[in-house]
Amino acid sequence: MTDFTSVTDADGVAVITWDVPQKSMNVMSTEAFALLSDLVDQALADSAVKGIVITSGKKDFAGGMDLNVIAQMRAGGAQAIFDGVMMMHKVLRKIELAGMDPKTKKGGKPIAAALPGTALGIGLELPLSTHRIFAADNPKAKIGLPEIMVGIFPGAGGTTRLSRKLGAMIAAPFLLEGKLSDPKSAKAAGLIDEVVPADELLARAKDWVLNAKDADLVKPWDDKGYKMPGGAPYHPAGFMTFVGASAMINSKTQGVYPAAKALLAAVYEGAMVPFDVALKIEARQFTSVLLNPSSSAMIRSLFINKEALDKGANRPKVADQSVKKLGVIGAGMMGAGIAYVSANAGIEVVLIDASQESADRGKAHSADLLDKGVKRGKVTPAKKEEVLARITATTDYAALAGADLIVEAVFEDVAVKAGVTKKVLAAVGPDCIFATNTSTLPITQLAHASDKPANFIGIHFFSPVDKMNLVEIIKGHETGDTAVAKALDFVRQIRKTPIVVNDARFFYANRCIIPYINEGIRMVAEGVEPALVENAAKLVGMPLGPLQLVDETSIDLGVKIAKATKAAMGDDYPDEAVDKVIFWMADQGRLGRKANAGFYTYSDKGDRLALWEGLEPKYPLDKLQPSLTDVQHRLLFAQVLEAVRALEEGVLTDIREGDVGAILGWGFAPWSGGPFSWLDILGAARAVEICRGLTAQFGPRFHAPALLREMAEKGETFYGRFGGQKQAA
Repeated sequence: MTDFTSVTDADGVAVITWDVPQKSMNVMSTEAFALLSDLVDQALADSAVKGIVITSGKKDFAGGMDLNVIAQMRAGGAQAIFDGVMMMHKVLRKIELAGMDPKTKKGGKPIAAALPGTALGIGLELPLSTHRIFAADNPKAKIGLPEIMVGIFPGAGGTTRLSRKLGAMIAAPFLLEGKLSDPKSAKAAGLIDEVVPADELLARAKDWVLNAKDADLVKPWDDKGYKMPGGAPYHPAGFMTFVGASAMINSKTQGVYPAAKALLAAVYEGAMVPFDVALKIEARQFTSVLLNPSSSAMIRSLFINKEALDKGANRPKVADQSVKKLGVIGAGMMGAGIAYVSANAGIEVVLIDASQESADRGKAHSADLLDKGVKRGKVTPAKKEEVLARITATTDYAALAGADLIVEAVFEDVAVKAGVTKKVLAAVGPDCIFATNTSTLPITQLAHASDKPANFIGIHFFSPVDKMNLVEIIKGHETGDTAVAKALDFVRQIRKTPIVVNDARFFYANRCIIPYINEGIRMVAEGVEPALVENAAKLVGMPLGPLQLVDETSIDLGVKIAKATKAAMGDDYPDEAVDKVIFWMADQGRLGRKANAGFYTYSDKGDRLALWEGLEPKYPLDKLQPSLTDVQHRLLFAQVLEAVRALEEGVLTDIREGDVGAILGWGFAPWSGGPFSWLDILGAARAVEICRGLTAQFGPRFHAPALLREMAEKGETFYGRFGGQKQAA
């Protein structure tokens, strides 16, 4: 084990360097923690050592805890988790007290942290236990505690130390929202102590260690008379802070994210007891969260699975296909967004539209986004000009010469797309990959316009492109491995998460989200209170209710999709009841948010106000309203059953992509880990039982797929059966 090494210099400073072999980023393991503890013991016991600096041998300090440690602790049950966390507390508390006399608070050895770059999770919790934190002036570095984003919270003292260091209110964004900061912002907020030139980092930390006095080593919470900044819970100001924090958490989480409530409980209860008791409370709350199935599911989907997909888990084994020159056809909001994220990633872009005015307007979208970045201090004027210089806005298809990838983002019409495809292929080389950005049209059908269908693929971006992290890659029946690899490498270049699915109507994301919207509209037609529909969705963790979602995406788009789907499916079309509602809404001129009129009413500025009162005269409320749970079951099963069918039919080939795609693509209840994780939490047998009841009451759309019934009979889970591995298409 060489994760940590220690060298004492001629001045008596022991430099403990964290450098995990064969990893680009340091992560903490149980063995490494033990080694760190031993090295600290040795330095504290060595009379020649005057102080300690803990730093990294890599460009960054640390990316967090090795998730295998968390998995091992969880496997051992509550006692193993609690003991493991308390072991970490013991080591970090030893660093904090640094051998000082417990009564006089004297005689300790100064310990500083020197952070060359990013420090996340335990990578900040460890420095927080030292006496002074130095960070290199590295604007690309991120410092923070992002654990809440994957269903847990900082459990190695970060919650207790940061809340006592900053006060509950100021610490809240860093603890409850996982806010990350660059070094200068972290210093301004009080997370770290000093930002120094990178080439002076170690020297400045050593200098402080050699000149520190006994008083510099005593943390505020170890000093007599310590008072929590902003007030403890029993203080009038502190009381208001915690009441407000509780309200804020319940407002944001709707009560479905256990980690947020546990974190607040740890801070609240910990603030009323001595520091070491507070650490024990933090450990107990962390243990309870880690045992919650939501935590396991979120870690698996939002960290392990997402990271695997980001790295190309299902990429065909062909040579590197990084994009050097990209052609984007269509400079509307989608095409302009694709051009922006690509140019921002360093790719040369040719943005083409039918008129020069439209092409220029598309490029101006990038300028607008960059201007916002300049105002926020995230983009320099020089960087803005550099990005814009990569975008050539033109009407001339000849400018596409040399492009190795084309993304077509024109109107959703087969004939229009076919015409553009032929124009492009006449201008590019024979090896250029052609991708169509479409959300509904079958890729195999669109590929008929190409004389090389193996080089034709679908890339479905979500709007707005600059904010949405998911990209859905769709393989046509003849799409080749090189095209798939090209699409995956491109998505990786623009720093988004890809999922790869096989061609079918609506692909994967829209296949699942449309039934969710439709189920909400059906309930309105049945006389269910619209507010019940919307709130039921939010209370189960959906970011938007189905009525708000259809307003955001536009009702006239729903009408177009409905008409096209009905034309394709004929007598098998199942959504006549939904169409009556949205066609009527469209006839009323209520086209959604863009028209300031939809299922909701809006202010003149476009702010959403309330559900439209005109719904009730048309669709009178039923005297007997369904229960909250019944409404939630209808909304959730409308989505998850489509996910199972997509897997069953081979459209989806990897349940990891199904879970990650659901959360990133349409916001499927992130606390659940995604549709397959949720079904595993619920249990296949219970899911089938609920389906039977829904089918009996509402029809065959809720009939459990054969795969789910089979798994219920065998007592299987999705992750148990499929193991997160890619299935045969």
